[in-house]
Amino acid sequence: MSSRKVNLKKSLLLLIAFVTIIGVFSTTWAYVDNQRKIRAEQIRIEEEKRKAEEEKKKYTVGVSHEGKKYSYDANIVAEKLSKYDYSNNGEKIVFLTFDDGTSKTNTPKVLDILKEEGVKATFFLTGQNIEYGGEEARNLVKREFDEGHAIANHSYTHDVKKLYPNRVLDIDAFKADFEKNDKMLKDILGKYFSTRVIRCPGGYGSWKGMEPLDEYLSENNMVSIDWTSLNADAEGKRKNAKELTEYAIKTSKGKEMVVLLMHDTYGKEETVKALPGIIKYFKDNGYEFKTLS
Repeated sequence: MSSRKVNLKKSLLLLIAFVTIIGVFSTTWAYVDNQRKIRAEQIRIEEEKRKAEEEKKKYTVGVSHEGKKYSYDANIVAEKLSKYDYSNNGEKIVFLTFDDGTSKTNTPKVLDILKEEGVKATFFLTGQNIEYGGEEARNLVKREFDEGHAIANHSYTHDVKKLYPNRVLDIDAFKADFEKNDKMLKDILGKYFSTRVIRCPGGYGSWKGMEPLDEYLSENNMVSIDWTSLNADAEGKRKNAKELTEYAIKTSKGKEMVVLLMHDTYGKEETVKALPGIIKYFKDNGYEFKTLS
């Protein structure tokens, strides 16, 4: 074979080797680059998840982060109340609930008693009463929240003629009224606040045509809570503190799960006086105090 042919063959082999090397290098680089992109995407997803978790931690549903240790799933309570089932596997639990506040005269005293007794309550707030109380009332809402109590929605107007004309639910009026109150609570407690617990003015069971509300609550992960017991501070004749205490005890006896209805609005001074005795009864009888959220 001539030297020219030998050189040509060597050149061809070198070219093939070079092309092969380039091909291997390109394939390797493409693989490495693809892995880099995959890892970068994984890092981006992990970072987004981390940020979402951090953002989620900022949100408070009915109670402050500190208040969560006292909270109880309102869905469980609502389910048991709907069946008139007040058992709780032998464990006694009580939810002190106050409707309508805030009152400049009574709410601070209620909060002082709760703090002194070391127990928490759920406050079902009405927007117009907060507006009536101005900045002092708004500060009381903040105090309730900051001290670990649960905040729930009791409508903006509490106008039963508007919410249930002819005693039948007007779902559009109901939604608008409660959403207005929810916005007010957010304005007071911050954009990360929300509550899924509501109480219908007059109680859920007092009205007709409530099916649309059931659908609305279900679609929005909300829950309506009535009560199992009451001190009757809004029932019948006016009662003194002793009578209110006795009524609360009478309607709570034999129930392992108690949702006690009281009011802290104006004119409920006797409820304030009765509260220490009511709390003492539940403590003496082995009840644990919880909030609804």
